[in-house]
Amino acid sequence: MSMKLSVKHTVDQWFNKIAKNPALSVTVSVLWLTVVGWIAFGWNLGNIGLIDETEPLFAEASRQMFVTGDWITPFFNGETRFDKPALIYWCQAIAYYILGVNEWAVRLPSAIAAFGLICLAFYTVQWYLAKQDELEQVSRPTRRYLTSFIAAALMALNPETIIWARTGVSDMLLTGCMASALLCFFLGYAGKGGSRGQGAGSREQGENSSPLPPALFPNKWYLACYVLIAGAILTKGPVGIVLPGIIVAAFLLYVGRFREVLREMRLFVGILIILGLSVPWYALVIWRNGWNYINAFFGYHNLERFTEVVNGHSAPWYFYFIVVLLGFAPYSVYLPVSIIRLKFWQRSHWRSLERFQQFGLFAWIWFASIFGFFCIAVTKLPSYVLPLMPAAAILVTLLWSDFFQDTEDRQTSSVSSSPTPPLSPTFLRVSGWLNVMFLSVLATALFNITHILGTDPAISNFHELIQKSGLPVIAGVMWLICAILVAGFLLSRRWNYIIGINLLGLVAFIIFVLTPASFFIDRERQLPLRELSAVILQAKQPNEELIMLGFKKPSVVFYSHIHVNYLGLPQEAIEHIKNQAAKGLQPASLLLLAEQKKFLQMELQPDDYKSLSTKGAYNLVRVPFKKKKNEKIDIS
Repeated sequence: MSMKLSVKHTVDQWFNKIAKNPALSVTVSVLWLTVVGWIAFGWNLGNIGLIDETEPLFAEASRQMFVTGDWITPFFNGETRFDKPALIYWCQAIAYYILGVNEWAVRLPSAIAAFGLICLAFYTVQWYLAKQDELEQVSRPTRRYLTSFIAAALMALNPETIIWARTGVSDMLLTGCMASALLCFFLGYAGKGGSRGQGAGSREQGENSSPLPPALFPNKWYLACYVLIAGAILTKGPVGIVLPGIIVAAFLLYVGRFREVLREMRLFVGILIILGLSVPWYALVIWRNGWNYINAFFGYHNLERFTEVVNGHSAPWYFYFIVVLLGFAPYSVYLPVSIIRLKFWQRSHWRSLERFQQFGLFAWIWFASIFGFFCIAVTKLPSYVLPLMPAAAILVTLLWSDFFQDTEDRQTSSVSSSPTPPLSPTFLRVSGWLNVMFLSVLATALFNITHILGTDPAISNFHELIQKSGLPVIAGVMWLICAILVAGFLLSRRWNYIIGINLLGLVAFIIFVLTPASFFIDRERQLPLRELSAVILQAKQPNEELIMLGFKKPSVVFYSHIHVNYLGLPQEAIEHIKNQAAKGLQPASLLLLAEQKKFLQMELQPDDYKSLSTKGAYNLVRVPFKKKKNEKIDIS
């Protein structure tokens, strides 16, 4: 016992030393954030090819902007692409200019958005706990730093964030802008003063000053919030302002400060900033494309996605419960107790607190608003709830902050002081055993993953290859060990170690399972298409058409840099070839890329085509146009 206290005392001394040395504090914080960010977002980011089908659509549209210099209208494969606004394309095109046209550049904007978000979250949690210590006139550097470290780690190291931060699409950029805007709002709101608008407000006035005249915009955090909302609108449209607006409005109405805070936010000026930054591109793209853009983007990709099932993306009402459970795993089992701990239904209690003490309530309203909004929406996709993951990380972090105590706190109480009443150990024990069960089920599922996964038409022996890799066994053993360790710490009531075991388990899973698995899947599924794209670049004659039969893989367009004509059925391809032959085109041939089974269904004779390459499940052939004796052009 004395050795245990000695170790804790040493840890406290170490964190006290960090807190008293600003340079050391910054260095340690930067190192932690860099390590977490590199493991979650940077390691091998561009060493895996683009993943069909969505990622290459963004990558190629951005490449077209980079090549043509048209920064207004996005194009893919010769057609306008109005799915998303321009910011993600701009960011990727700028990355192309810096890094060249490659996978690193495609994914870098997503990784930077995620990294910037965890840095701001780290700062926000640090600031919140420092304010709490200031209010109570105590110094708890161990609790403050451990909690901030955990907040950054939970926000970065969860499956949902890792996947989208490593994918070159708009979802992570939207989440980075939206979540950062909400954190900036809270920093501006909490920095203005206490529950009665007094006290800290005068002290924070100088700190929150901005380059704009004080009478126009006195708070730099509100200004940053407006700029980031404009970025969210330029990333994904109206949802970029609708969701933050719902969250902020719901929070202010609940704490009874709606009018007061809207006045101090200079809402009218803020709206002008948002419109001034976001509207010009929308005006230009509408001016150039007219109703085609309005109907496609605002009608189909926004209104219809909310009110109707689009592209077959329907799901049952409980869909997002499963997404959050798995997407925020393994910490998601602690979300219910993190929410119950707040007792958010005690409105009078929350309204009586200082503004900064309402951080947990704000995170809960953030989480619940996004979750509820997309549960109502008819079209459902896992990526839609990505913006609530930062709020989930904050909620679980605040739960654990009660168990990261300094020596002085341990000597006086079982949990440290916080705006929420002490949590009953029963709730935490139940969540802990749920954690053990979840990890055990996860381990069992991974042991039997070949029986759970479906088939992949691009990899004929998919299950056999996975089993031979040994990765399911490694993954299952890892999570089983984690389950045993969590159970041991529960029995010994060492609560503060449990979250660390979950984090270490996920880091080990990323390094020893997820990374090798991603290389394996890339090699078997995407590499054949990249190799065929290289063959196409070498073999294609000027003006020769490329047909893709039986599947749509946009990565071929990105890697081959040529237009692809997609056809679904073998008979369509035969008719198309006959029609092209009848036109007397030069060169008198076309390239055909087809899945082997579709190619066989065309029943071409050996002299009807020339095989160029076969990779994986795909054939690349050249089909020459032939002339019959009556001079009509055919392929028979």
